[in-house]
Amino acid sequence: MTEVHFDFATLLTLLTLVTGAVWALDKWWLGPRRRATLLPGGVDKPNAVVDFCRSFFPVILLVLLLRSFLAEPFRIPSGSMRPTLLEGDFILVNKYTYGLRDPVFNLRFLQVGQPRRGDVVVFRYPLDPTKDFIKRVIGLPGDRIVYRDKQLSVNGEPMPQAADGVYTAGGPAPGVLYRLEEEIGPVQHRILVNPARPAEDFQFDVPEGHYFMMGDNRDGSDDSRRWGTVPERNLVGRAFFIWMSWPHLSRIGDRIQ
Repeated sequence: MTEVHFDFATLLTLLTLVTGAVWALDKWWLGPRRRATLLPGGVDKPNAVVDFCRSFFPVILLVLLLRSFLAEPFRIPSGSMRPTLLEGDFILVNKYTYGLRDPVFNLRFLQVGQPRRGDVVVFRYPLDPTKDFIKRVIGLPGDRIVYRDKQLSVNGEPMPQAADGVYTAGGPAPGVLYRLEEEIGPVQHRILVNPARPAEDFQFDVPEGHYFMMGDNRDGSDDSRRWGTVPERNLVGRAFFIWMSWPHLSRIGDRIQ
């Protein structure tokens, strides 16, 4: 069943439709009728509603097209993707990498590409699609995921890990975490593990049409290990760029790996 969630994209779509309808009505009917009654030298003055729609329809339409089909900004609210992404990072998400979707129903109407292992992806939370989550793609459809002693394996192949020092965590749960370099397919990135947390081993087969997601903060992430896989229809786009970070200004302009 297709669901509609009243969010900013839906509001923007409705504003585009309303202002566009008024703009078209004025261009081809109201405007000509109004000008036909003008006295010589008179000024064409539409009412406030028509004037607003004529002025803002092109702007609203442009914002809708850019946000829906090119790139959308998001803010990182939690530390589940540390050290790759920090709380306060403002990121851009590529909306066409995995295909173009309509902004209201999120239905794909143009196939472009598919997620790859290692991509950092924004998606609609499966248990509450009104919320957006961000995690890393670990398993593709048909993959077998094994997590044992905090070592990840995909289809029987261990993902290489190398020690990369320690990481001092801030926020509500300060402490020292181990930082590791991990390779998932073509992507090399850093993860965090908490030596004080016991390993939670599991094995999982990813169903067709679904993706298995994990946070880079492996012992501090609410992800597919708890609530299951992400269906393809919930994908929003691939995170690729940090355009603002507060208070970590040195991160501005960083690409997301």
